[in-house]
Amino acid sequence: MAASELYSKNVRVWLPDAAEVWKSAELTRDYTPGDKVIHLQLEDGTNVEHKIDPQTQSLPYLRNPDILVGENDLTALSYLNEPAVLHNLKVRFIDSKLIYTYCGIVLVAINPYESLPIYDSDIINAYSGQNMGDMDPHIFAVAEEAYKQMARNERNQSIIVSGESGAGKTVSAKYAMRYFATVSSSSDANIEDRVLASNPIMEAIGNAKTTRNDNSSRFGKYIEIGFDKKHHIIGANMRTYLLEKSRVVFQAHGERNYHIFYQLCASSHLQEFKALKLGSAEDFHCTNHGRSPVIEGVDDAKEMYSTRKALSLLGISEAYQIAVFQILAAVLHLGNVEVKDSSGDRSTILPDNSHLTVFCELLGVPYQDMAHWLCHSKLKTTTEVYVKPFSKVNAVNARDALAKHIYAKLFSWIVNHINEALQSASKQHSFIGVLDIYGFETFDVNSFEQFCINYANEKLQQQFNMHVFKLEQEEYLKEQIPWTLIDFSDNQPCIDLIEAKMGVLDLLDEECKMPKGSNDSWAQKLYNTLLKQKAHFEKPRMSNKAFIILHFADKVEYQCEGFLEKNKDTVNEEQINVLKLSKFELLLELFQEERPTSTAMTRSGQAQRDHKKTVGLQFRNSLHLLMETLNATTPHYVRCIKPNDLKTPFTMDPVRAVQQLRACGVLETIRISAAGFPSRWTYQEFFSRYRVLMTQKDVLSDRKLTCKNVLEKLVKDQDKYQFGKNKIFFRAGQVAYLEKLRSDKLRKACVRIQKTIRCWVARKKYLRMKTAAVTLQRYVRGHQARCLVKFMRRTKAAVVVQRNVRMWASRRRYQKLRQAAITVQCYLRAYRARQHYHKLLYEHKAVVVQRRVRGWLARRRYRRTLAAVVLLQSCVRRLSAKRQLKKLKVEARSVEHFKKLNVGMENKIMQLQRRVDEQHKENRELSERLGGQERSQAGESERLGREVERLRAAEEEARGKAERVPSLLEQLSFLRQELETTRGEKEAVEEQAKTYKQKMEQSLAELNAKNSLMNSERNDLNQLIEERDQQISEIKAEVANSQQMERDLTEERSRYQSLLSEHLHLEERYGDLKDEMRLSVQGTRKPGHRRTDSNYSSNGSEGTQSSGFPEDSSVRSEDVTETAVDMPVLLKLQWRVKELEQDKQGLQRQLDRREDAQINKAKEAEEQKTAGRAELDMEALKRQELESENKKLKQDLDELRQSLTEDCGSPASPSPGSLPYKVLLEQLNTSNEELDMRKEEVLLLRSHLVRQEALKHKDSMLGEGLNLKDISEIPLPSIHPHKSDRSAPDVHTLNEDGELWLAYEGLKETNRVLEAQLRLQDRSHEEECEEMREEVRKAREDNRQQQQLMAQSLHLPQGARIDAGLQHEMTRLTNENLDLMEQQGKQDKVIRKLKKQLKLYVKKLEEFEAGGLQESVPSQSVHRASISRKEKDFQGMLEYKRGDESRLLKNLVIDLKPRGVAVNLVPGLPAFILFMCLRHADYANDDQRVSTLLNTTINSVKGVIKRRGDDFDTVSFWLANTCRFLYCLKQYSGEEAFIKFNTPRQNEHCLSNFDLSEYHQVLSDLAIQIYQQLVKCMEEILHPMIVSGMLEHETIQGVLGAKPTGLRKRTSSFPEEDAHTVDTIMQQLSLFHASMTQHGMDPELIKQVVKQQFYIICSVTLNNLLLRKDMCSWSKGLQIRYNVWQLEEWLVERDLISSGAKETLEPLIQAAQLLQVKKKTEEDAKAISTMCSALTTSQIVKVLNLYTPVMEFEERVSVKFIQTIQTLLKDRVDSPMLLMDSRKIFSITFTFAPSTIALETIQIPSSLNLDFLIRI
Repeated sequence: MAASELYSKNVRVWLPDAAEVWKSAELTRDYTPGDKVIHLQLEDGTNVEHKIDPQTQSLPYLRNPDILVGENDLTALSYLNEPAVLHNLKVRFIDSKLIYTYCGIVLVAINPYESLPIYDSDIINAYSGQNMGDMDPHIFAVAEEAYKQMARNERNQSIIVSGESGAGKTVSAKYAMRYFATVSSSSDANIEDRVLASNPIMEAIGNAKTTRNDNSSRFGKYIEIGFDKKHHIIGANMRTYLLEKSRVVFQAHGERNYHIFYQLCASSHLQEFKALKLGSAEDFHCTNHGRSPVIEGVDDAKEMYSTRKALSLLGISEAYQIAVFQILAAVLHLGNVEVKDSSGDRSTILPDNSHLTVFCELLGVPYQDMAHWLCHSKLKTTTEVYVKPFSKVNAVNARDALAKHIYAKLFSWIVNHINEALQSASKQHSFIGVLDIYGFETFDVNSFEQFCINYANEKLQQQFNMHVFKLEQEEYLKEQIPWTLIDFSDNQPCIDLIEAKMGVLDLLDEECKMPKGSNDSWAQKLYNTLLKQKAHFEKPRMSNKAFIILHFADKVEYQCEGFLEKNKDTVNEEQINVLKLSKFELLLELFQEERPTSTAMTRSGQAQRDHKKTVGLQFRNSLHLLMETLNATTPHYVRCIKPNDLKTPFTMDPVRAVQQLRACGVLETIRISAAGFPSRWTYQEFFSRYRVLMTQKDVLSDRKLTCKNVLEKLVKDQDKYQFGKNKIFFRAGQVAYLEKLRSDKLRKACVRIQKTIRCWVARKKYLRMKTAAVTLQRYVRGHQARCLVKFMRRTKAAVVVQRNVRMWASRRRYQKLRQAAITVQCYLRAYRARQHYHKLLYEHKAVVVQRRVRGWLARRRYRRTLAAVVLLQSCVRRLSAKRQLKKLKVEARSVEHFKKLNVGMENKIMQLQRRVDEQHKENRELSERLGGQERSQAGESERLGREVERLRAAEEEARGKAERVPSLLEQLSFLRQELETTRGEKEAVEEQAKTYKQKMEQSLAELNAKNSLMNSERNDLNQLIEERDQQISEIKAEVANSQQMERDLTEERSRYQSLLSEHLHLEERYGDLKDEMRLSVQGTRKPGHRRTDSNYSSNGSEGTQSSGFPEDSSVRSEDVTETAVDMPVLLKLQWRVKELEQDKQGLQRQLDRREDAQINKAKEAEEQKTAGRAELDMEALKRQELESENKKLKQDLDELRQSLTEDCGSPASPSPGSLPYKVLLEQLNTSNEELDMRKEEVLLLRSHLVRQEALKHKDSMLGEGLNLKDISEIPLPSIHPHKSDRSAPDVHTLNEDGELWLAYEGLKETNRVLEAQLRLQDRSHEEECEEMREEVRKAREDNRQQQQLMAQSLHLPQGARIDAGLQHEMTRLTNENLDLMEQQGKQDKVIRKLKKQLKLYVKKLEEFEAGGLQESVPSQSVHRASISRKEKDFQGMLEYKRGDESRLLKNLVIDLKPRGVAVNLVPGLPAFILFMCLRHADYANDDQRVSTLLNTTINSVKGVIKRRGDDFDTVSFWLANTCRFLYCLKQYSGEEAFIKFNTPRQNEHCLSNFDLSEYHQVLSDLAIQIYQQLVKCMEEILHPMIVSGMLEHETIQGVLGAKPTGLRKRTSSFPEEDAHTVDTIMQQLSLFHASMTQHGMDPELIKQVVKQQFYIICSVTLNNLLLRKDMCSWSKGLQIRYNVWQLEEWLVERDLISSGAKETLEPLIQAAQLLQVKKKTEEDAKAISTMCSALTTSQIVKVLNLYTPVMEFEERVSVKFIQTIQTLLKDRVDSPMLLMDSRKIFSITFTFAPSTIALETIQIPSSLNLDFLIRI
């Protein structure tokens, strides 16, 4: 396919741009050859036309498909060009936050200017052992590749880290060294720390702040890290290059001097630095020249502490450190020495210059000599010596030269001492070199330093080009394809220009030798010699003091000013002589003659005798030596890029990035790759990726032939590809073409699939619509038929209804007419009747009217007549009255008569007035009294008001008219009556009001009582609610506390187990060191002098627990010679010896306590024996008394029976239900009960007598053959008559009537009850007494403390008094709790001890009792009974001889093979055998045997685990047996918590003499150690399977498609027959589970192991997913979920779903879901935040950043969406770690699981060779 065919419409290309370097555009028209312009559209929508150069016909660079953007390896890009490289780096750096990218063999590292969580130990462990292409690009991947090639190829390696200042070279080199120190553990524990400690020292003395970087390395260094044959670090060596000495006395603005000076000034306040007379960094010219003495975020005082700590770690003593700091302080003071102008060209220093005085004091040189030679120089001729004075400028230069020279010497001295500290005594087998050197530099003003730096980069670039070309050539030869010479830009001419004969350096050295040589003359010599001969040399147009060299990266113009002085690097010899006269030892050591064998030639390490050797020559020699070293190694390249000059995090300046890419050779690598076949695919990868382009006929069994046939069809040009042995090689652009064909094919397939699906959907929709239409028609027609029938029915019904309605209407109308006629008739007849009635009434009324009228007329006539008569009488009487009136008027005119008449009237009027006033008063009182009753007596009040008004009117009328007084009196009397009536009514009303008030008060009192009752009930309810709330809160608090305690317990358990694991590691380390020391001592020991077992002390068995494994103590040394050991190892051994001594003392104390306890037990047994003999006589008397009472009771019983028999024979015998019968029956029962009790007492006494007799006469003839064992074996007589007849004679010999043996069992039960009650009473009494004493003591103590507290609190203020009281109360309660806990522990121990002793005594008692009975039987019997042999009853014990422990453990533990003999054993058989042996030792009461057996067993198991710890079956077998042995110790310990699960027979097998509870913890620790070893073993087996099975293998075929991977091929890309799958993982898990089940491991423990297995699978899978960009895709998420589902099904099949293993897979499940969910909108972000609860924020963001589309139809996650996720999750509190801790081990708990196997039933197979064990 022609290249022009690719430029079609919608194809994207790159256009040059001034600001962004390259800008993306899209073709709007197809390009045809011959067009002069290309029509393009930019991303912002602007249409542009790109003109094509008619001469070159070069088209714009094509842009890679989106699916290839963001690849890990730049060589995986189809179009390899500058814009593609820049864009890929930009996408990875800005969008995905990935700072590392491969470019073939080069790792490109971009400085993020931000701390990233990608350098932790977990990341190191994740990259350790991985191939370089398996994981995402990382500096650890390069370091691992170098380490692996060194180990595999036995060839030295080099890591070349380059880049400009601020690009991160030092950090990259530091992380590479940290990786080597971590993965290659050394036998010397501190060598890694010492190697890493060199970094802070070199950063302090060689790094400084520049305008581009706050921690810029101002020197080059090459560190060789040495390894031994086992590839462990044994040492290191450092070479330095071209220290920037000028920085000591000069810094540009905004820069600093070396860090060590500022650290020294920041620590000047320390006591040891007082003598240096330092101050602030601003006070010294050398540290304040750049006016920037402080770095933001850096504490120089803390950095000084780190530097001093590193110096101490490297073995530099405190005295040497102070001496170094003294010289550094002298350099600072020297920089402040002020030079004054004198006459002419002379200069001088004042005699009292304080800084020079301090300088001379610190260095121990005379002040006058130093002041003189700072301003003068000595010139020697053949005959004379002249002293020439310096001008001020020359004197200042001489001063600065001396300061630089002193610092350079000190720098070299420190480097040499670091090398001495890192040097190893053992032979170095190989090394890995890390070169941290400056990159290509170009500034506005370039001087000698930039010239040397660029010269070194030219050499490195040449070596890089040759190496890349060599790799390309080897690859082509390896694949056996024809190749042509690749043309690459060789920079040998530029190198020749610099270093060849008559080159720049030669001319510079020649000019330096000239007496009057100058920079100008040297420049002219350069122009004359090189300008016309060398094409890479140019002269600036506007300058005669500069020259230009065309380097591989860019043109650089160098200013000639200062070249000669810097190349000479001269120092006044007399100044050096003055310094050599010093008594300061370190100063003299600095200026001594250098050895001629020195190889590290740097600007800072020259000897005085070599001062004529120029700097350029020295640098050239050292550079040649470096190149020889690099050429002898396999190089690995790291190119550091500085993204911007503002130090902004994750921001890239395209212009600066392109400059550095060109300068560091990355683009040259791309160009070399693009010139050949940059794209390389294996046949399997090509087939998997482009299977869609093949037909079924094209697919053959031979993948190589298939790929050839397909490529010949797809790509016609044979030159575009080549078939190699294992790979297909493509030219640039062919992969993009194939991707286009694949995309088109997939698009066509998608269209076809869409067409088919849409057809199927449309047809399905049509059929669904047709079915719906038919259904609708059916239902409509049915509905219409039903409607017609309904209509017909309604019509018929309507006719019937109409008929009936009409009939009803006619009937109703008739009835209405009939009713109306009747009504009319009724009303008419009534009307007529009324008319007749009115007529009769009218006539009657007329008669009445007539009668009344006639009477009225008569009465009127009578009244008229009477009025006339009266009128006549009146007239007559008037006439006589007038006459009398005249007469009275005459009499009335006299006064006396008037008075006489008025005397009585006035009195009456006054009386009436007084009565009226009284009445008014009474009325007012009545009004006031009645006012309160106006509401109830409103009507009465109104009436009284009217009466009052009437009385008032009467009063006024009485005043005016005296003649009306009588009427008023009458009215008053009437009013009195009314008043009395009103009073009576008022009293009645008052009485009613009083009664009502009483009722109301009573009802109010009742209501108040009810209210108070309800209030009290409410208060009670509120109090109850508060109590309930308080209880609920307390319960919640208790629940929270319990949960917190559970969490704390889990944390403490895990912490304890981790400490236990560390302790185990230290023990193993201790054992190894002890073995090494023993071996070393054996080499120097005299032959034949060994210590045997007889030399060991008798207490050796007590200390074997902590003495390590058995094989560790087999051979001991008696005489140990002094050997050279390291101090840390010696300290660790001393610490371990102290621990062992402490353990020994603790064991000795335990032994003493046990001996005391045994002595006390013996004393108690002796006392009991003596007391038993004394009680023998008393018991005999009691026996006689009880026998007599027994006989008496028998007689009474017989009499009662006889009387009852007689009564029954009498005619008047009581009936069964009568009262006498009941009385007799009760008496009989009582007598029987009393008789039974007497029998039991007699039997008890007899048994005691028998036992005492046996003890008393054990030495006699009767008992001389009787021992404890014989007594225990004598069978007891049977109480069941049908079981045996052998006991009948025995019964009759003991008791004639045989009733005593019938009550034997009852007697034993009664004995137990009585003993229990007695013990309970004694114990309760003792406890009460002890409690009372303790309470009294505590009360006294509390009283005393309260008095003290009160006395103290009287002198305190109120607040302090309260605090003191609270503190005292808290202390008191704490002490009480501790005392109670201690008492409880003591009581528990005492109870357990007493129980065991009681069991022992009861057992002995039964044995003696049985022996006494058997002994007494033949003595009383006349005929000897025949004895038949009984079957053996085994006691579940195994007897062995003393000293057979080693033989037992050798056969049972050390030599036992789980896969061999142990397969057919009973699960846990070794544990049962060991416990049965332990039971015998306990039964024999042999504490030494018990201790020896336990300790040797533990050590033997440890030894087996140590030797065969990598065998899962062995570790699983002994974990199961250790747990079973621990459970047996608990099950048969006799403790109530454990024996409740036992059978009665198992309880008889409990340990009787020893409390082995302390060994529970020891065995639990051993089980924990074995479990941790089991986890490590599982991890080693599963780890190689997990990544391949869970991530790489395609369980669902066809879902994934391989993408181009570039030069770094993944190991999984190559087909392997033994590739692991998820089925392989499940098979391995099944093997684990079957092995654990077969070994009898507890199911709960199996669940915990399975949970740990699934956690390992989840953590390893998720960690690899987070570190592999190629695995973060939608299809991979689907694959992971399918694999997880298979693991869950495995759990369900084995009933392990409740083990918690499924929950450990939750992070992996959520990560897979995160890869598959939609990631666009804010709702999607919220859903993700809610869904991913088991993932941390950093993990979620990492997965989203790594998400990579595999298909063209997928979309990348936008940066905005990731920012939204970060915003939503910013408040989440989680771990900042990126990876899961794959080495985490869950805390293990051993749940007690008692065994149902009876010990006496266990059989020992002969295959175990344990014939020396005897079953008891």
